[in-house]
Amino acid sequence: QVQLVESGGGLVQAGGSLRLSCAASGSILLNAMVGWYRQAPGKQRELVASNTTGGSTYYADSVKGRFTISRDNAKNTVYLQMNNLKPEDTAVYYCNIQVFRGWGLPHSEYWGQGTQVTVSS
Repeated sequence: QVQLVESGGGLVQAGGSLRLSCAASGSILLNAMVGWYRQAPGKQRELVASNTTGGSTYYADSVKGRFTISRDNAKNTVYLQMNNLKPEDTAVYYCNIQVFRGWGLPHSEYWGQGTQVTVSS
């Protein structure tokens, strides 16, 4: 029933910026860990950024200082602000949400459909 709809991808020149959005169909972000993954052709899917409701944030070394993950719980939307984009950032980006349901209980996990980001040199 829960769906994640991604938007904001596109083609930009190196040094440009994009903001990806991930809109959830339900109010699920309050007790959720959110993250952005990306997958380039021939490569494994990698975690780019994540955060929790407690404010703990992770960034891959390759994007640290350039990308910012954020959320708007009221709008049920997760964002990834990408600045100073590089050709190496070219990939399909996926939003991931893991909802905490209590200790000892399995979490619920949802994925967006993916959005293409292409950075030209």
